[in-house]
Amino acid sequence: MGVGAGRVSQSGAPSPGGAGRANSCPPSSMASCAEPSEPSAPLPAGVPPLEDFEVLDGVEDAEGEEEEEEEEEEEDDLSELPPLEDMGQPPAEEAEQPGALAREFLAAMEPEPAPAPAPEEWLDILGNGLLRKKTLVPGPPGSSRPVKGQVVTVHLQTSLENGTRVQEEPELVFTLGDCDVIQALDLSVPLMDVGETAMVTADSKYCYGPQGRSPYIPPHAALCLEVTLKTAVDGPDLEMLTGQERVALANRKRECGNAHYQRADFVLAANSYDLAIKAITSSAKVDMTFEEEAQLLQLKVKCLNNLAASRLKLDHYRAALRSCSLVLEHQPDNIKALFRKGKVLAQQGEYSEAIPILRAALKLEPSNKTIHAELSKLVKKHAAQRSTETALYRKMLGNPSRLPAKCPGKGAWSIPWKWLFGATAVALGGVALSVVIAARN
Repeated sequence: MGVGAGRVSQSGAPSPGGAGRANSCPPSSMASCAEPSEPSAPLPAGVPPLEDFEVLDGVEDAEGEEEEEEEEEEEDDLSELPPLEDMGQPPAEEAEQPGALAREFLAAMEPEPAPAPAPEEWLDILGNGLLRKKTLVPGPPGSSRPVKGQVVTVHLQTSLENGTRVQEEPELVFTLGDCDVIQALDLSVPLMDVGETAMVTADSKYCYGPQGRSPYIPPHAALCLEVTLKTAVDGPDLEMLTGQERVALANRKRECGNAHYQRADFVLAANSYDLAIKAITSSAKVDMTFEEEAQLLQLKVKCLNNLAASRLKLDHYRAALRSCSLVLEHQPDNIKALFRKGKVLAQQGEYSEAIPILRAALKLEPSNKTIHAELSKLVKKHAAQRSTETALYRKMLGNPSRLPAKCPGKGAWSIPWKWLFGATAVALGGVALSVVIAARN
């Protein structure tokens, strides 16, 4: 048996130097390795088979072919890979630096800053969703916002929720924070820059409420306001106002109070009347004519009367009584002040004081049915109060049924006079007796 056959029988598999190397040949040279083209003569004993020499002689060629085959396979494998942008691993030139994972972890643990609100987002002014503002055209760079007490001028377009435009005021002037306008404007304009245009959506409670504004704004109507803030200047110095300027300013505040009163917003109405009185009574450094002073006095009386009415609606009886008394100091025969003062005293249960005041008002205007009705009501209440007080006094003094009955035809003072005459007679007798005794001595 030859040497090649012995290798196969000992290992049970082709030896590395024999068939194993033949199997490692590339596919293109497989036929030449397995089937030689010409049969060779038998080798002498001790000489290795021919394929071992061919393998040894062709090692370099085979390794070169294997390297080419591996390069071809690698090229084929690269062609089958997905595109680079789909791979999750970074490119080779971006080598991971030391501590990168720690920095990524710390960055993930840090809270992300809240993104700045976009200009087109709605601003919830009160946090309840009933009053919102949205900037349509921002103000120019460097523009400022108005503050309370400044006089602002706006261009206002008012629409209903369905888009129906009901009002437009190109030059609306008011004092910020004085409740000269609806609350939706008074609360949203301070959040605007001069030159800005904004859209404001407001619930009816911040507009005209359950009364609405006839004839265009129905009751309980929510509104959309497109507001352009044109100017914002400081308010006037009251001491430097002329007489006519004071009259004009006080009249504007009074009219604002009347508007609030008609909407049953008595708190804002009282505030507007207070501002009007402040404009009238503040000290002045400018001389005024007699006619201007008379106008201011008449205006003050009107504002005080309206202020008393508002405070009476709010059950602020002491403040209402004080306002009525101030009116009566200037005009003692003012019917409205007399009537309201009588009502305030009646609300406090002072019927005995209220009735004469209402009678004086009725004497000034006998045909006034309102005073008639109020006076009749107070007289009945006063009579009922006196009956209750009499019954209470009798209860405190004891049961009146146990008192002795009065004798008919005798006055209530008959018995006391008898005692008085008897006591007088005894006294005179004692005096006479003492005189007689003194004369004898």
